[in-house]
Parts: sequence; structure tokens; C-alpha cells
Amino acid sequence: VQLQASGGGLVQPGGSLRLSCGVSGSTLPSYGIAWFRQAPGKEREWVSCIRSGDSKVNYADSVKGRFTISRDNAKSTVYLQMDALKPEDTAVYLCGARNRAWTGSWYETGFYDYWGQGTLVTVSS
Repeated sequence: VQLQASGGGLVQPGGSLRLSCGVSGSTLPSYGIAWFRQAPGKEREWVSCIRSGDSKVNYADSVKGRFTISRDNAKSTVYLQMDALKPEDTAVYLCGARNRAWTGSWYETGFYDYWGQGTLVTVSS
């Protein structure tokens, strides 16, 4: 399976962006997808995830109430709607995928088997 993140860019504080994670080479419904981000000089940080089947979602406390993850299986795409952006949201955003049982630490990078290249989000005035 191949993942491709897109939709990043430069936005002012308080603005919005919608990121997309396109999935190809397999069927999206069988995969749980997560968004992570990595700022310069920092470790990769889990942001949100949506699992296969019931599409249950989870969010990091730092983005809860501002970001929304969703999936469109017909388009093989998972979205991350980011509102009320802050400068500290600046990072490269990446998506990861897993098609094994959704048990374990879904907030850790090792939980996911496939990764795509990231898309840069810069929040600055």
C-alpha cells in the first residue's frame, strides 16, 4: 500500500487547512490511519487516528477541539481538517497505516506498518 499526504502550506494563526492522505495499492476500509507530525528538532508526535471498521477516532490533547479526522472510503482518502491553527502546529505532517488488529499503542509510530511522505504545514503571520 502507498500513502501520499498533501494539502500543507502557509497559513496565518487562527486559519484553517485540510490535509489529505491518499491510499493506493489496497482497499482503504481495511486500514486504520493515523496522522503524526514532526517539528524541526523534535520527535515525531501522534496527532490523531481513525480505525477501520467502526471508524472510531482519537485525538491528542494538543489538537482536541481544533482538528477533525475523517475518512472517505470511496475516494480512498483520509482527511485532517485543522482549524484555529497555532504557530506550535507548524510541522511536517505524515500519515501512517495499519491493517492488523487495532490493539496496542496506536499513538506510537511502531504501531503502523506503512508511511507516506509528509506535507509541510507552516503557521505564521
